[in-house]
Amino acid sequence: MLATVDCDSRMSDITAKVVAGGRLTFDDGVYLDEHADLMMLGRLANLVREQKNGRVAYYNTNVHLNPTNVCVYRCTFCAFRSDLKADKAYVFSEPMIRERALEAQAHGATEIHVVGGLHHLKKFDWYVDVVRTLHETCPEIHIKAWTGVEIHWFSHLTKKPYDWVLRQMIDAGLGSLPGGGAEIFDEGVRAQICEHKSDASRWLDIHRTAHSLGLRSNATMLYGHVEQAPHRVDHLCQLRGLQDETGGFQTFIPLAFHPANTGMSHLPGPTGLMDLRMIALARLMLDNFDHIKAYWIMLGEKTAQVALGFGADDIDGTVVHELIYHDAGAKTPEGLTVSQLHSLIREAGCEPVERDTLYRRVLRDGAKWTVGDPMLAS
Repeated sequence: MLATVDCDSRMSDITAKVVAGGRLTFDDGVYLDEHADLMMLGRLANLVREQKNGRVAYYNTNVHLNPTNVCVYRCTFCAFRSDLKADKAYVFSEPMIRERALEAQAHGATEIHVVGGLHHLKKFDWYVDVVRTLHETCPEIHIKAWTGVEIHWFSHLTKKPYDWVLRQMIDAGLGSLPGGGAEIFDEGVRAQICEHKSDASRWLDIHRTAHSLGLRSNATMLYGHVEQAPHRVDHLCQLRGLQDETGGFQTFIPLAFHPANTGMSHLPGPTGLMDLRMIALARLMLDNFDHIKAYWIMLGEKTAQVALGFGADDIDGTVVHELIYHDAGAKTPEGLTVSQLHSLIREAGCEPVERDTLYRRVLRDGAKWTVGDPMLAS
């Protein structure tokens, strides 16, 4: 009985802090992750979500481009990468890249999301040319490209600092950075799942540098493998600290680990309940992030829909041609139509609002679009 009273008291203290707009501590976060009732956690997270974004749920019209799956790294959790001579290895040619850009344009996409493998035989100029080709083909489409891990690799290739690498990409047409490659910041966990990969301090420094150059970026966390609650909360606290410093992050995306076809296929992966817990925990811990995304590709449409009541205010987009999660066994479709996204959002009791990459309202007439009210970005 005493333990129950103590738990009730701790939850009451945390609830009061959230309602008052106070910042949760690391210990608060670990308690919420390990002990909080999921429905109570969801209600608190939804309170914060509605204070920041009302009942709006954002989506965008986007296309993915993964220009190669050949990768120098051999991350245990990854099903996408390929060795150079493997049957599944591929590299996009310039005509193929142009074709993807024109396809995006025909679909009315406002964004092309570019991430891929680190091909050890491709020079830095090849990666720059991917961005340049996309931008020259369809200059109106925002290019969100290259994770912190990829930027670190480019710095290694060129022996140049991160700001030089990013300036070359900006000159070629880069608009913002995605949030991938963060995985879990704890070095002990990283040693188990992505040994030799760019470490947490480098990932954070790359995003700090990008923000200083005027680039906005996203942030992620890979959960549901070998990490524990303290690792997850530490990861969120480190992101929150950098956001305090720069204000450059736009949205946080919790990424559920999919074990199929990986070196960790013996693990069960996260449950739907854990998915919702991570969305809610992120919304409560990341008080200085405007947006939390429920990435339907990896959560599944139904869980992503429910997540709109657990702190998420963004469901991502049409996501045509996504390969990384599907190679890891994702059973979700390889794209959703705008009408399907509208239905998912409205059934969850929210108002669908199409955004561009920078969270500005998109005003649309079929495949033609313009950017409207920038004040929607809270």
